[in-house]
Amino acid sequence: MGTILTYIIGLTIIEIYLFISIGSEIGAFTTIFLIFLTAIIGVYYARYEGIKTLKSGFVQLSKNEPPSYEILSGAGIAFAALLLIIPGFLTDLMGFLLIFPFTRKMIFKKFLNIKKNKNQKKNFIEGEFEDIEDDDDRKI
Repeated sequence: MGTILTYIIGLTIIEIYLFISIGSEIGAFTTIFLIFLTAIIGVYYARYEGIKTLKSGFVQLSKNEPPSYEILSGAGIAFAALLLIIPGFLTDLMGFLLIFPFTRKMIFKKFLNIKKNKNQKKNFIEGEFEDIEDDDDRKI
């Protein structure tokens, strides 16, 4: 809990510094306009990427493959949209990095093995089963 609070306070300090620095260079109204513009563009692009990821997930399901990357990608897109809605330049940068598919794959590569090995051994437990009737005495 302490580290999360430290990150939130640090992020807030960096965002305030960036607001002051960029606002003094380009002006207050331009800074505010830029924040709203990045939020609007980011949310619309997040919607587009989300729909594209959802379609890709359905394709994976139709091939009887687990859509694990698509699920992780969808969560990343939702988090990116949240970062883009929060006012700030650093959060916008992190949000745009998560929205673009190329950088999203680079970020998620540590968490999920995207390349599937064809020679990967499947872990199966083989066994037999038998239906037990309701009035059977062998039922636990």
